[in-house]
Amino acid sequence: MSAPNWSHLIRFIAVEDAQVHLGQIDPAKYPDVGLSTYKGETVVAKLVTGSIFDGVVTDKEFTVAQLLSPIAIEEIPIIRCLGLNYKDHAREASMPIPNEPVLFIKPRTALNGPYPAKINIPKIAQDGTSDYEAEMVVILSKSGRDIPKENALDYVLGYTASNDVSARAQQFKNSQWCFSKGLDGSAPLGPVLLSPAAIGDPHQLQIQAILNDQVVQDSNTKEMIFGIAETISFLSQGTTLERGTVIMTGTGPGIGAMRNPKIVLQDGDDMRVYMDKIGTLINKVWYE
Repeated sequence: MSAPNWSHLIRFIAVEDAQVHLGQIDPAKYPDVGLSTYKGETVVAKLVTGSIFDGVVTDKEFTVAQLLSPIAIEEIPIIRCLGLNYKDHAREASMPIPNEPVLFIKPRTALNGPYPAKINIPKIAQDGTSDYEAEMVVILSKSGRDIPKENALDYVLGYTASNDVSARAQQFKNSQWCFSKGLDGSAPLGPVLLSPAAIGDPHQLQIQAILNDQVVQDSNTKEMIFGIAETISFLSQGTTLERGTVIMTGTGPGIGAMRNPKIVLQDGDDMRVYMDKIGTLINKVWYE
């Protein structure tokens, strides 16, 4: 399989044919494609033929009618997640720096996209404990097992932003977090997938959560306890990491449950995750 040649990949519904396509955007024209589409600006992308894993950029242009998650649900085998992976978040929670990665999974049914997709809060989480976590995501380009740390970054397809939407009451009832963090739509991804070459050093990126125009989380990926290569290598021990695996890499301080007074995702809220180079993942909150 040939390597893809895109650098700033979006998945979208086109104005011209109302079909789903992959596209390459010009970062000089659209430094924050999430914000551009939210504001209703005209965004044009060069058609990418093939799949997310081997896509080739063409000269044919389409206009974006709606942004989607950069990766489709059928391309994701599983979403693997790290908890307590930022030093500043561990300090905030008065918890020791873990010696081993704290791990949980979300099912791929948790996948969600950027605006106009909404963070849907189901009845079980409409209890005053629905929460946000701004995170960087890594998507794997190929399958691997027992991957050495020094080779781990060769398995990275690209990077994007995400929100680990969490039902805290359910989380704190249980030592296993898969249910409380795996509800439908609890993993919005986007707005754009950046290639490793386009992202540069993935451990030097500001990341923020912004709720109703208030910055509620403000950290940097340099605060990660377990870096990208170390995480991929650790997860692959005796375990096949399949192509398309999404890895959510943990969050910084400022989550709603740790604040005084607490902050809760409310129906109609404007929830955003901003990351350097990647731009803004925007969602409205909707109580089912």
